[in-house]
This record gives sequence, C-alpha cells and structure tokens, in this order.
Amino acid sequence: MSRIETAFFEIGSLDTLANRDSFIHRLDPRAKLVTTLVYILCVVSFDKYQLSALLPFLVFPVVLLAAGHLPVNFLLNKLLIIAPFAILIGIFNPLFDRQIVIHIGSLDISGGWLSFISILLKFTLTISAALILIATTSFSGVCLALEKLGAPRVFVLQLLFLHRYLFVLVDEGARLVRARALRSFNGKGTGMTVYGQLVGQLLLRTIDRAQRIHQAMCCRGFSGEIHLLRSFSFGIREIFFTFGWCTVFIFLRAGNVSQVLGKVLLELVR
Repeated sequence: MSRIETAFFEIGSLDTLANRDSFIHRLDPRAKLVTTLVYILCVVSFDKYQLSALLPFLVFPVVLLAAGHLPVNFLLNKLLIIAPFAILIGIFNPLFDRQIVIHIGSLDISGGWLSFISILLKFTLTISAALILIATTSFSGVCLALEKLGAPRVFVLQLLFLHRYLFVLVDEGARLVRARALRSFNGKGTGMTVYGQLVGQLLLRTIDRAQRIHQAMCCRGFSGEIHLLRSFSFGIREIFFTFGWCTVFIFLRAGNVSQVLGKVLLELVR
C-alpha cells in the first residue's frame, strides 16, 4: 500500500470510529459540540505560565476515551503527526523569555520553558478533544450540529465538501502515483519536472471528478440538507451531559484545583 493510500485510510478512520455504538456515540452531536467548544475555550484562556491548573482538564478526554471505547494508540499517533507544528510555535520561547520564575532545589526554570510546556499541554488537550469529537460524532455529524446551532448553511456545506473532496484528492493522487510507478524505468519519470506535471494533472482530474460527483448528487435530489443514518434528539441525557461537563470546566477554570489538592496533601503529610 502506497503512502497516499495509507493517508486515505487515515483520513477516513475517524469517521469509521464514529460508527461504533456507545453512550457517547448515541448523544446528540449538538451536546458534544457545545461541550467541546466550552472545554477548548476554558483551556486556552489560561495564562502562559499556568501548568498545574491545566492538569485537571485531562479528565475530560480520558473519560470520553474510556466511555467511547476509542483506541488510545490511534489518537496518540494523530497527536504525534500534528505535534511538530506546536513544537515549532513554542520552541523559541526559552530563548526570548529567560526570566527565572520557579526554583526547584538547585534547578532554575525560566518563563520561556514554562510557556513552551504550556503550549504543548494546551495543544494536547484541545486537539485530543477535537479528535474525540470527530471520532464519536463523525465530521458530517459535527456539520449537522453546526447547522442546527444556527451556523450559515453555506459555511457548513463548504466545510462538509472540503472534507469530502479530500477523499477525491487522495484517491486521484494514488492513481497518478501508481501510474507513474508502472511507467518509470531506470530512474526515468522521477524528476521535479514530472512531479510538476503530476500536480497539474491532479488538479484537472479532481475538478473533473468533483463535477461528476456534483451532477450525481443533483440527480439523487441533493438539496443542501445534511442527513445521517442515525436519528438524534436533544433530550435529558444531552442536558445532563452538557450542563454537567460545562459546570466542571467552569469550576476548574475558576480555581487551581491542583494547587489546592497539593496544599491539602502537604497538610496531611505534616
């Protein structure tokens, strides 16, 4: 299997996980979307030097992973793929912010290192929550939730088609790479000139196939509405889920729970 075909499988794997049956999967997409947005807002609102206050927020992705029966290794691999972007954003912080803010014995830690670790922790928490949302709802479910919550239909459809046409792009790219490999001998057909031609052919082929897909959708009565195989309704379970988790997030954001627990444990030890 080529790398492009492997990427094709990875793109659709989150939607495959969304077809599982669990309590989290059966919840209305609006409840999960609103809860995840509140979670992300609370996480990113912390100061760049606050680390201990972020640690209790790990409970949300951990509980959803367990309740949704999601593979931990798969989500960790997804995080590792995107991690270089977060590292690139904060890797220079220790060079610019050298003021010492913490003393641990003989070890002095500057504010740059704290802010760098804070960026990585926020990245891990927010991206994990987003991946779990898609893995328990599907991308189409998220788009449906956006539409039900009042987002413009044009924006929702553009977002949905952007996701769907990624599959068209990857599929056509795999065909072109396979055809080039079958026609390349003795190092011929592997230069930058050939790759430039392949990119142009990929653009033309994807546009042509996208037009045929759109015509097929129109022939089948597509009117811009998003339909899912499952039927959802916002009921008591969704109210308790959303209100309960949002209350927890606001409580964790209002105070440093880790610091309070640390002081309590120190008092008990004494």
